[in-house]
Amino acid sequence: MARTLLSIAMLLFASSDLSAAVERRSFTVVSDPGIEIAVREVIDPLLPPTGDPVILLHGARVPGVPSFDLDVPGGSLARDLAAAGLAVYIVDLRGYGASTRLAAMNAPQRPESPLTRTGAAVRDLTAAVAAIRERRDVEQVALLGWATGGHWAGAYAAHAPETVSKLVLYNSLYGYTTGHPVLGRGSRLADPDDPERFNIGRFQNYRLNTADSLLPGWDRSIPIEDKAAWRDPSVAQAYVQAALASDPTSARRDPPSFRAPSGAMADSFLLATGAALWDARLITADVLLVRSENDFWSRPEDITQLEAHLSARGIGEVRSIEIPEATHFVHLDREEHGRDSFLDAVTRFLAD
Repeated sequence: MARTLLSIAMLLFASSDLSAAVERRSFTVVSDPGIEIAVREVIDPLLPPTGDPVILLHGARVPGVPSFDLDVPGGSLARDLAAAGLAVYIVDLRGYGASTRLAAMNAPQRPESPLTRTGAAVRDLTAAVAAIRERRDVEQVALLGWATGGHWAGAYAAHAPETVSKLVLYNSLYGYTTGHPVLGRGSRLADPDDPERFNIGRFQNYRLNTADSLLPGWDRSIPIEDKAAWRDPSVAQAYVQAALASDPTSARRDPPSFRAPSGAMADSFLLATGAALWDARLITADVLLVRSENDFWSRPEDITQLEAHLSARGIGEVRSIEIPEATHFVHLDREEHGRDSFLDAVTRFLAD
């Protein structure tokens, strides 16, 4: 296999509240020329390895480490999976987190082509998967994508099915169906003058995201008044702080804000209005579909369409779970409010 590692920056550290046995290393891989993709490895070297290495893929705004590896109890899906013997890899796509920021993101926002569309995401995943396969000396990897990360993971698994053994699509859009109340026609993603077009005037080529923008959607989906009873305030605080810290330029703006490419939103608008950007019938991996009952991103119709296409393959297993009353952020909610159910289903599937 061609060597794809550009450089390896070893960042071993012990976490104050997480298992001391868990080790974290960071390295980069080359995607397109001039594009470096950041990867964080999370493993427990004292445990015998189980299952294929699993890549965790972030969603449209917040990059990988704030999404999956917060340094507070209940805030690290990566640590929980590593504690089950899985080798975990958190990937930042171009324009996110520690990966290369596209040149246009270092200039003022512009109402032009949204950055980091699905094709670029697939190229970045191709580079990351090749590096991880070489690093672990395996033929296949598992993928877990959250929200838009599930869309990207599915697109990659359809593009290179021979490299994926298991795929978890977690609160993800699929497309093929219309009528999305939050992301489709008539929503903030639609051009107010033309409901068939993406609202580039609002989202620009990349977005600036403040702390105040991160929690309202989560709050609205929590089905009780006392949000702290459902979601540990320390997890929410760590999520916001880590998201802001993911962009070294955030403190230069008032209020502080982190940059995120808008391509994920443009492609999500297409999916929400019936477009088909990838075909699950091309996937050969076993698949676990996870949906939270109170999710605002995915739709029951996405699960139904995915089940139909995946079942038509004649290959691979398909499992599906809906977590009652759970939110879009169930892996960061309290254990009794869906996190335990999520972890149990995902860990059993990946380590099986």
